[in-house]
Amino acid sequence: MRSYAAVLLPFLAAANPIGIIGDGDLPSPDSIQIVSTSYSGNGCPQGSVTTDISPDKTVITFGMDAFQTYIGPDYKLADKTKNCQLHLNLKYPGGFQYAMVDSTYHGFAQLDTGVTGMFLSTYYFSQDASATTTTRTSISGGGVWKDGQVYTKEDKIPTTSIIWSPCGQTGLLNINNRIALTSNNATATGQISDDDATVAFTQQLHVNWQTCKE
Repeated sequence: MRSYAAVLLPFLAAANPIGIIGDGDLPSPDSIQIVSTSYSGNGCPQGSVTTDISPDKTVITFGMDAFQTYIGPDYKLADKTKNCQLHLNLKYPGGFQYAMVDSTYHGFAQLDTGVTGMFLSTYYFSQDASATTTTRTSISGGGVWKDGQVYTKEDKIPTTSIIWSPCGQTGLLNINNRIALTSNNATATGQISDDDATVAFTQQLHVNWQTCKE
């Protein structure tokens, strides 16, 4: 398993997809089919996730309405950690593969001093579940986070760790997202959620293609 730190910004920012990797022409968008999408986990109950696919079928946006974590004297222990796993079933022509290049998450965080938030995202194909890439982002409470801030989490996966799908077949890509809150102050409170009137946690998956190697 490879692990990388993600970039966390307190204000909204656009993701910068990395350029095409490999040689050969890209397959026609008409030949790329997103067969299905689904999700699971206590952070995304059924009916709480929406999806939007770009016209060229290279960007998928997931909107999450219930991916919320809380910590403090008035909250349950179960509220401190939530996970939401996204499943993307993609069919593509023989001779091509696709890879995760970058993803962007938007959300809201309010953390008292002493509260720490951790946001982990793990990417893997079901056909090779042992080959994973995980990004980790942490937020320390207090300062600008005490009164709450909109943030952007940007995952930048180096080309040396890009996960390629099985070649010329349907591949099930999984993105397991987990948010956890901890505190060293029993009276402190905190939340990482999408219940602010800004944007929900939104993940944009930028997909690039390369010719399969013999």
